[in-house]
Amino acid sequence: MSSQKKSTVGKKGEYGYFSREKKHRLLITAGLFALPLTVYFVAWWINGSRETVWTVLAVVGCLPGCRSMVSLIMILMRKSMDRDLYEEIRSHAGRLVMSYEMYMTFYEKSGYIDAIAVCGNSVVGYSGDAKADLATLAAEAQKILRKNGYKADVKILRDLRPFLDRLDSMNQHYDSLHEGIKFTPDSKYPELSRDELIKHTILAICL
Repeated sequence: MSSQKKSTVGKKGEYGYFSREKKHRLLITAGLFALPLTVYFVAWWINGSRETVWTVLAVVGCLPGCRSMVSLIMILMRKSMDRDLYEEIRSHAGRLVMSYEMYMTFYEKSGYIDAIAVCGNSVVGYSGDAKADLATLAAEAQKILRKNGYKADVKILRDLRPFLDRLDSMNQHYDSLHEGIKFTPDSKYPELSRDELIKHTILAICL
């Protein structure tokens, strides 16, 4: 059974990830600021002055919250995938290992990918992000996969219809696309298939 059928909606690589993650990171950020700020105001009230060691400790204690705030801002800038688009792509997914709502980040380029399908050594994505440099994102993702031992070819399409047609074709030739590929399960993730490990590697380079 493929990972998208087993996973809970909202996990990384699944539909609803950005919506869930915004709430999750907001709560974490608020919690990280709450404790040091509470210490600061309580110490100020008790001592009648802000010039105490507790103020220093409170400032230092805010650093994790500041890091979390940066992470929150980055995720707030991302839009969730359109529900109708998700349903349309999912209707063509079939047996394929799929990943949704990804924001790929590299040193020089970054961009949003609506969906990616993995089948053997074929990795095909779709992005409606007009600003994304899809050729660069595909090339960088392919480099990462090959460095991790997967001889996969990555293509990211900007037009939906060709992407859906490609999903149908990959399902039609599913067995032949896996034929001859040797696979040794990863000791860290023994439950994952090769296609799922490729998905896992791609998600590691996404926000």
